[in-house]
Amino acid sequence: MDDAFVRPVQDILKHFDVSENKGLSAEGVEAQRKQFGPNALPEEPPTPLWELILEQFKDQLVLILLGSAAVSFVLAIFEGGEGWTAFVDPAVILTILILNAVVGVSQESSAEKAIAALQEYSANEAKVVRDGITKRVKADDLVPGDIVVIAVGDRVPADCRLLSVQSNSFSVDQSILTGESESVGKDTKAIKDKDAVKQDQVNMLFSGTTVVTGHAHAVVVLTGPNTAIGDIHDSITSQISQPTPLKEKLNDFGDTLAKVITVICIVVWLINIQHFNDPAHGGWTKGAIYYLKIAVSLGVAAIPEGLAVVITTCLALGTRKMAAKNAVVRSLPSVETLGSCSVICSDKTGTITTNQMSVNKIVFI
Repeated sequence: MDDAFVRPVQDILKHFDVSENKGLSAEGVEAQRKQFGPNALPEEPPTPLWELILEQFKDQLVLILLGSAAVSFVLAIFEGGEGWTAFVDPAVILTILILNAVVGVSQESSAEKAIAALQEYSANEAKVVRDGITKRVKADDLVPGDIVVIAVGDRVPADCRLLSVQSNSFSVDQSILTGESESVGKDTKAIKDKDAVKQDQVNMLFSGTTVVTGHAHAVVVLTGPNTAIGDIHDSITSQISQPTPLKEKLNDFGDTLAKVITVICIVVWLINIQHFNDPAHGGWTKGAIYYLKIAVSLGVAAIPEGLAVVITTCLALGTRKMAAKNAVVRSLPSVETLGSCSVICSDKTGTITTNQMSVNKIVFI
């Protein structure tokens, strides 16, 4: 019910076929749950390990290193007389790439575990009236039509329409939604403006907000992804990630490097065409292969094998320092993005602070 704030209390109760004193019956709860599902935001499944590993090899510079390792390996096969020493170069490059992937995967997987652990901390409960009995249930079990009892200090478990206030005043902290640190006074009167924004819907209680003063009864009208906080969740998850400035520069550098190395290899090989028939090579074909190996070896030597792992290590060290300050970073490039910020504009208290005063020292006089 998206228009609950413009409808009077009796219309809301009639719509859900429920009374404030009795609440929903057990059968009514099951019917609503089948229709609307649980009162929970959809959780994104954890990223599979293979996907995390592949993500580490999508960098342009890493792809160039992979290509150079493959070429070095092919050339090592033709170096029959050198034995295992011919495989040193490709082995070193692959080792560097593996170390780079291990650092990236370990950081991102640990960040996902930390975020999942934070989500499991809250055992959200709600006081609800069902079959005329007031009891506590998990917030996930709430359905549209449930009558909830809310008092000061409680976190609103779903989007609710206020039914009655059992105190002189009733106000809610909605900074989680609006960024406004000032608590909003609530009442039960219907609102005439159908286009009223969340801050002006004074007869609505929104999921995730906190009751500051008062005691009231309300009816659940929206649950899970249909709530206001669910809309925010959808807008965040639907955002298309853009490459960071460092990522763009590294990709440009990788493209330029690949073109330059390719040109150098071709030029070096073409310059030595006149030496292909040198008797020392044992024929034109063997001479062509010999100078091809020289050209490719020159190109592989020009690739900065350590650059990728150095960048990953530096970003990982940045995430460690942020973790020490209780800031969890899911993606390594996010560290570089935050470091690129020169000015951060924030909407006052309640956005980057907790909007809660605390006592640091007590002085007795």
